[in-house]
Amino acid sequence: QVQLVESGGGLVQAGGSLSLSCAASYSIYAMGWFRQAPGKERDFVVAIDYESEKTTYADSVKGRFTISRNKANNAVYLQMNALRPEDTAVYYCVASHQIARMVKGDIDYWGKGTQVTVSS
Repeated sequence: QVQLVESGGGLVQAGGSLSLSCAASYSIYAMGWFRQAPGKERDFVVAIDYESEKTTYADSVKGRFTISRNKANNAVYLQMNALRPEDTAVYYCVASHQIARMVKGDIDYWGKGTQVTVSS
């Protein structure tokens, strides 16, 4: 059982930046982030293959969000720039044994989530 612990998030004005971190209890093939806005379903944001560092981004965040990982401490980081009010959501760190499955929403492990609020 992989445990995922998120940190970061908070309140920022539109156009600002925030960063999120996620520490895993041990390394797993793919990690990433989903988000859920109020009244909406959880949506894929970004994924990274832990070994190859191949990344996949949702179109809505391309060019604004950047994911990276640190193998030494089993952690991934999400740098979010040029934030928009529509980015407001609870962000969940996720992990799966295959990145392709993660992108399709087939998630093996979920974190508890952290709130990101972008004011206009």
